[in-house]
Amino acid sequence: MAVETELYDVLGLSPEASDGDIKKAYRKKLISHIAQNPNDPQAAQKFQEMAAAYEILSDPNTREIYDSHGMGGLAGPGGGGPGMDPAEAFAEFFSGGNTFFDFGSGAGPGVPRRQKGEDTVIPYDVTLEDLYNGKSVKMNMEKEILCGTCKGSGARGNAKPKQCATCEGKGFSFVQTQISSSRFGVTRAKCSDCDGAGEKLREKDRCKKCKGEKTVKEKTRQEIFVEKGMNDRQRIVLAGAGDQEPGIPAGDVIFVLKAATHDSFERSGNDLLTRVTITLSEALLGFSRILITHLDGRGIHVSSPPGKVIKVGQTIVLRGEGMPVYKGQDQRGNLYIVINIEMPDEQWLRSVDRKAVEQLLPPKKAEMDPPPAIIDEAPYEESDIVEVRGSSFPASSNFFDEGFSSQFGEGNEDDWEDDDDPYGNPMGAEPECRPQ
Repeated sequence: MAVETELYDVLGLSPEASDGDIKKAYRKKLISHIAQNPNDPQAAQKFQEMAAAYEILSDPNTREIYDSHGMGGLAGPGGGGPGMDPAEAFAEFFSGGNTFFDFGSGAGPGVPRRQKGEDTVIPYDVTLEDLYNGKSVKMNMEKEILCGTCKGSGARGNAKPKQCATCEGKGFSFVQTQISSSRFGVTRAKCSDCDGAGEKLREKDRCKKCKGEKTVKEKTRQEIFVEKGMNDRQRIVLAGAGDQEPGIPAGDVIFVLKAATHDSFERSGNDLLTRVTITLSEALLGFSRILITHLDGRGIHVSSPPGKVIKVGQTIVLRGEGMPVYKGQDQRGNLYIVINIEMPDEQWLRSVDRKAVEQLLPPKKAEMDPPPAIIDEAPYEESDIVEVRGSSFPASSNFFDEGFSSQFGEGNEDDWEDDDDPYGNPMGAEPECRPQ
């Protein structure tokens, strides 16, 4: 039994019609249409509609596919299921011909209905602090709900909609188009008069409250929860909170998080990166102080190992001080700190005994030996220059993939920690973390 009868209806046939019946009906319809509508501007459109129906039903293969799967089956690869674009399918069926048939959107007979209402997608800006600490947000929204007066029918009292005269109840109409200089086609478009419903209410029969629209606007108050450890572009779904439509479940309201760039921290997955500047004295003699204020307002106190000289660009790790793991039951990533060293200024240098400082510091580098054959003297001049490498990345980017070889230490240099260091694992290697 045919799952759709739309093409049979065009030719005035039943799905049990024989091949001979289809051919006779097509000829009869064609002659009758031309004879009865000699001056009808829509005659060409009707002809294309009948030709498209006949071309599908007169071929045993395409008729079998249509009977089994309807129009959706004809749009599938090899005619057997969904996947191929309808235009491609019919280009294959009607190659070399002058008929093109498009199964566009519409809500008339034979067209599958949507299983739920449309989703509403709303971008929502968050800070890195929001994603670290979590937060709840209440907001006022407006959505469509079924009219309480007509219960979503759009009708006044017991009034019933009438068949749309424009599309004759099909919910769509055929529009003739010129595909090429020698080829004309017909595409199916949703009827504008009935909005694809195939029926419409008269003005006097429409509900006074919704004016026949079936829905009215209502203001609601929604609450969303930004949970700890959520990511940039993560979705928060309020199921069924979207606009209501008659006959199908309401769609969802989907908030898409958009994380802003942070001034101090960068995120990669569950790990964080920040930069801290220490003095030359701290680099040589060590430090024990609050290095940073964390995203939840806590001060983080760190003490360097005694006797450890800290180099510019060296990285230390504070394990368990990174981002909370989303739904990870108090698990956290790591916080990586890149060290920068602040050199003393000229005023400090003038206030100390330079000879004494020179005696304390390592010796200067010796001149090149042997020197190059040609040596030019260049004047020393200070300049402000914009670095090619940016100093920060977006909050959602992967700062470990930026190619900063010196950012996390070099393998041949002394690192913050070694195998004998009681403070933990070696820190010279690049930390292994990737964005979620």
